[in-house]
Amino acid sequence: MSDLRVVFMGTPEFAVTILDKLVQENMDIAGVVTAPDKPSGRGRKINQSAVKEYAVANDLHVLQPTNLKDPEFIDELQQLQADVFVVVAFRMLPEVVWGMPPKGTINLHASLLPNYRGAAPINWAIINGETKTGVTTFFIEKEIDTGKIIEQAEVTIGPNETVGELYERLMNLGADVMHHTLLNLDEGMANAQSQGALMQAHFRPAPKIFKQDCQIDFNQPVQYVHNFCRGLSPYPAAWCQLTDESKEETKTYKIFGTKISEQSVSSNNRIEQSTEGLLFPCEDFYLIVTEIQPEGKRRMKFNEFLAGNSVENLTISKV
Repeated sequence: MSDLRVVFMGTPEFAVTILDKLVQENMDIAGVVTAPDKPSGRGRKINQSAVKEYAVANDLHVLQPTNLKDPEFIDELQQLQADVFVVVAFRMLPEVVWGMPPKGTINLHASLLPNYRGAAPINWAIINGETKTGVTTFFIEKEIDTGKIIEQAEVTIGPNETVGELYERLMNLGADVMHHTLLNLDEGMANAQSQGALMQAHFRPAPKIFKQDCQIDFNQPVQYVHNFCRGLSPYPAAWCQLTDESKEETKTYKIFGTKISEQSVSSNNRIEQSTEGLLFPCEDFYLIVTEIQPEGKRRMKFNEFLAGNSVENLTISKV
């Protein structure tokens, strides 16, 4: 329990878990700021953000500004008289907003800052083969993800763990860390640490990932390819193009489940199969693919794929 008045800002499911933790711990949520409703899908049905759905279900006051500098929004925000703003997976805030509360605006980031600043920290940590990551609470300042660190918590990344699995763990860890940060906010304000003191030579960024960035290069060592695939599974999903030589057609395939084989590559660009999965040749060893999604079809286990398809004539198209 805390006497703090909190305004929470967030949009996706990741943010809901943190907001729910604060609600369950009886923190005073003065308001919730989230994205405006927007039409989506074929029928252009109006969709609400995951945070709005949660806020409405729990009778929380909701604000949905289209412009974060709108005077009406700023005035309404000031009237809430919050001590602190909490931001999780939301838009970049203007200084007129993040500078408003007397105890500051706190962001939760899914990495051990200053490493992996940016939009996709969980993906990049796995893609780069990191063995540990974590979450950080920090004060928002002008430059994105650069503010003083309040608290961090670390986790180990499993050798076959996907971004989807790690996302779930960091989401729950983040909820606990944010709650603890708020309970000890005065102490955190006094002891917050500058990120500059923690910068190291191997600092890595975490820029947004686009579809074109997700094409697999099988000319790399199998460890690199495995990390790449699991770092994009299930979203946005690593992909490759395979050519069926018997039909002379090339299609796109998404790759989800992978493992590293100890079997050396014996053929160039040709896919094989085993009892464990589909074997994709990399620079050194085969990558075992256990889940795949052919273009225009659903995601399936490798044995389901083999029930209706042959790998005999499949080759990997060059990147």
